[in-house]
Amino acid sequence: MKTTAPAASPSPRSVLARNKLMRTAERLYAERGFANVSVRQISEAAGQRNNSAVQYHFNGRDELIKAILSSYTDVIEERRIAMVEALGSDRTVSLEEHFGCLIMPGVEYHIEAPGPTWGARFFAQALVEPALRAYVIQEHLNTPSHRILDTYGAVRRKDVDPGLLQRHNAMVRQLSVHAFAELEHDLANGRIDRSETEDRWRQLGQDLITALCGLSAALLGRG
Repeated sequence: MKTTAPAASPSPRSVLARNKLMRTAERLYAERGFANVSVRQISEAAGQRNNSAVQYHFNGRDELIKAILSSYTDVIEERRIAMVEALGSDRTVSLEEHFGCLIMPGVEYHIEAPGPTWGARFFAQALVEPALRAYVIQEHLNTPSHRILDTYGAVRRKDVDPGLLQRHNAMVRQLSVHAFAELEHDLANGRIDRSETEDRWRQLGQDLITALCGLSAALLGRG
């Protein structure tokens, strides 16, 4: 009986090269946008002698972008799922708790990550990129934690028109994603003193929770 040999694990050198390409691409895309960065520029900036390094390690630009998205969203999802599960399912979840679970894991990530960071700006770029928008929404915003939150019913309720809920979710998405990206930009470019990083992120988190609760109450009612 013929068997298929297991795929060989990537070498430490290959893993290092992949990580370097991902971090370099994240920074360049965040700072310049997708249209203004070529895979050749990414390879050169990452110190790769082979200009086809992106193709070799990721099979092209889109797979590179998806790998970066996964690395960014996975670490936030790990924090968020713990918060969501801690709420329990035997009681009514408030709007404040709902949006706290959505916003605060990202806040904590940006406080703990060594600066500067580029993930929020990269994510914002991906969300408005026509070729990637549907992928970002389906694969990276439709996470287990989001699905569990929906079952708690603070926002997704039987009395809410599906079309209105869709418009509401788009507003929540745009406000939160781009507010994160703007603060990250200001910190990275020296518009805010680095010593204020934690305070600024926590303030943004609280402001967003308050704003999103108000938006939801106005559009959907409190149920």
